[in-house]
Amino acid sequence: AACQDELPRNRHACARGAWPLPSESAPGARCSACQLHPPPYTAAFVPYLYRDTIRALIAGAKFRGRLNLARLLGICLAYSAREAGVTRPDLIMPVPLHPQRLQTRGYNQALEIARALSRELAIPVDADTCVRLRAITPQEGLEKEARRRNVRGAFGVIAPISVGHVALLDDVVTTGRTAAEVANTLLQAGAGRVDLWAVARTP
Repeated sequence: AACQDELPRNRHACARGAWPLPSESAPGARCSACQLHPPPYTAAFVPYLYRDTIRALIAGAKFRGRLNLARLLGICLAYSAREAGVTRPDLIMPVPLHPQRLQTRGYNQALEIARALSRELAIPVDADTCVRLRAITPQEGLEKEARRRNVRGAFGVIAPISVGHVALLDDVVTTGRTAAEVANTLLQAGAGRVDLWAVARTP
């Protein structure tokens, strides 16, 4: 608990998109962007801000092969989910990597986080049904509209989805374009509800 208290928490966030909100915002409040253009996912649970210690942990897990840090992030996410009392999904689905990227990196950090989260919360993980159909330019550094074009049509499914409630899992949410594209794909494949779960949100 003491270590958790030192992490940068996203305590006052939009319930739909997890954008940081002023501290006086009411529980369940939504930002203006989500009110005008709601994302396809029903809710977002992103308990940390992408800075300081969390940023360093994610960088180690994502780019330096530190799978122990990915497991730690999954445990932190589970701790925060219990603390917040979020609605539990039937299934966790990590955002997939393209096979070329997976071969280069050697692992999918979102899947490694999801596995630890699954063990902590006893929620199954499906890392096979949703696939990335084409390689894309990394989203980092792209403008908002470029991000939307970059991920359009980049995901698909290999089988219909029969569960009612899916948590789409990623490490970091920036604009939410990737999550929105995957969520639309899962809803079109039969998921009844898709929520976005991630470790951190860029401020």
